Amino acid sequence: MRTNHSFSLLASSILLAIVATTFISVSVRADDPYRFFTWNVTYGDIWPLGVKQQGILINGQFPGPQIEAVTNDNLIINVYNSLNEPFLISWNGIQQRRNSFEDGVYGTTCPIPPGGNFTYILQVKDQIGTYYYFPSLGFHKAAGGFGGIRVLSRPMIPVPFPPPAADYTLLIGDWFKANHTDLRYILDSGRTLGFPDGLLINGRGLNGNTFTVDPGRTYRFRISNVGLTTSLNIRFQGHTMKLVEVEGSHTMQSVYSSLDVHLGQSYSVLVTADQPAFDYSIVISTRFTSTILSTSAVLHYSNSGGKSPSALPGGPTIQIDWSLNQARSIRWNLTASGPRPNPQGSYHYGLVPTVKTIRLANSAPVINGKQRYAVNSVSFTPADTPLKLADYFKIGGVFSVGSIPDNPTFGGGYLATSVMRVNYRDYIEIVFENYEDTVQSWHIDGYQFWVVGMDGGQWSSASRNNYNLRDAVARYTIQVYPKSWSAIYMPVDNVGMWNVRSENWVRQYLGQQFYLQVYTTSTSWRDEYPIPRNALLCGRASGHHTRPLEYRKA
Repeated sequence: MRTNHSFSLLASSILLAIVATTFISVSVRADDPYRFFTWNVTYGDIWPLGVKQQGILINGQFPGPQIEAVTNDNLIINVYNSLNEPFLISWNGIQQRRNSFEDGVYGTTCPIPPGGNFTYILQVKDQIGTYYYFPSLGFHKAAGGFGGIRVLSRPMIPVPFPPPAADYTLLIGDWFKANHTDLRYILDSGRTLGFPDGLLINGRGLNGNTFTVDPGRTYRFRISNVGLTTSLNIRFQGHTMKLVEVEGSHTMQSVYSSLDVHLGQSYSVLVTADQPAFDYSIVISTRFTSTILSTSAVLHYSNSGGKSPSALPGGPTIQIDWSLNQARSIRWNLTASGPRPNPQGSYHYGLVPTVKTIRLANSAPVINGKQRYAVNSVSFTPADTPLKLADYFKIGGVFSVGSIPDNPTFGGGYLATSVMRVNYRDYIEIVFENYEDTVQSWHIDGYQFWVVGMDGGQWSSASRNNYNLRDAVARYTIQVYPKSWSAIYMPVDNVGMWNVRSENWVRQYLGQQFYLQVYTTSTSWRDEYPIPRNALLCGRASGHHTRPLEYRKA
């Protein structure tokens, strides 16, 4: 699982120094620290389920390297693409404030060509918590290329729990034994994938990972579902989990014996080693599936006397009400500080009137004889040019604003490059409506939002009477149960072009996504940064020029 690569360290260092100097001159304070990374993306042989596959490795690793950062750090990540196809990395939950050019999805960023490189310039501005990165093109996610991101609080900001003895990452997900190229061919042929072949924890199968703990000490586990198609449940044999953080928000510290983690979601829990000294199992299993897959890792006490004699913990299987009630029990910690010293609850989201309601309904139409997935009847098809570049360079004919309605039509599905516009600084309500029999999971790039309500049946204006307008958790990915709805409040405070997508990667690949254009007439860098000087240009943006480096006070 290791590959050799040879790049000039000196050349890379010089390039990164130039990029950093460029970035300082335009957009960040000089006292925000920098962290530099050089990644080489290659193919390599992996055996996660005991069968040889072609994986996507970063610096020879599957999963990729962990990113460690602190609030407001600048991350300079130089990515070399040694694959034989274009490649992009996106940063799940990193908000890219005023800078959707760096988001790493095809609607905003040109792919890195084979043999080429691109340096991402990110800032984890006013963020803390648990995130991950992943490859966003060509169903590459089914081959790897993902890894964890931890954003710690600055030293002067209080955290509502004592420092843990260690901080562990659990990247959990379903997995297929077929190579990503074969899976992609199936989808391109108009068919959908079958049931996954197994589950992985940090890229390994049954008991492929061991986490060592000392008796009496408490450990943080950051859990992210990086899978393709399936909600999962996690539990620690003989132990409970104290929930402390959800996708950048400190939560009320409720205790759970098992926890549902839907596609694309991230949680932090504290686990105390307070049981007899044995080896215990960390078990994950599929949710809402007729066949139940499971796997485990080892929670190893440093003075272990062997395998625990107790039975493995069973988990919920198809129970929707159980999961719905658990989701409703997750509440925002109003008195805890977030990335800033002021309490999270100082923003009274429930007292701000919304100016617009957007209703989004998923569907599974067959279009031109092929299985597709859609939002408000529109199944997304990529344009020949990233939408953000077409917008920046004023290239006509790439997309049309309003090419997706902001309410369900319940009509037949059709193909379009769908873009919806909202106005900068509006405060909006979005209702996700699921009329299908499967759980949905939705993500909005560039944003965090409050989950104010979810329930079974059809949403109506009367549903607002039961909204949580006091301590709903703020997060970036939300599940919608079968024949149900979920509602969010979101301040439109981040100018750019932002991907709204299903986190079920089959549905995303086959069209269940669109782009939200956050629009302003302002050209001030206070509202949006200019195109990066090192931006790749492709499609109809080829031949255009990025802005020359100049200093301009925001």
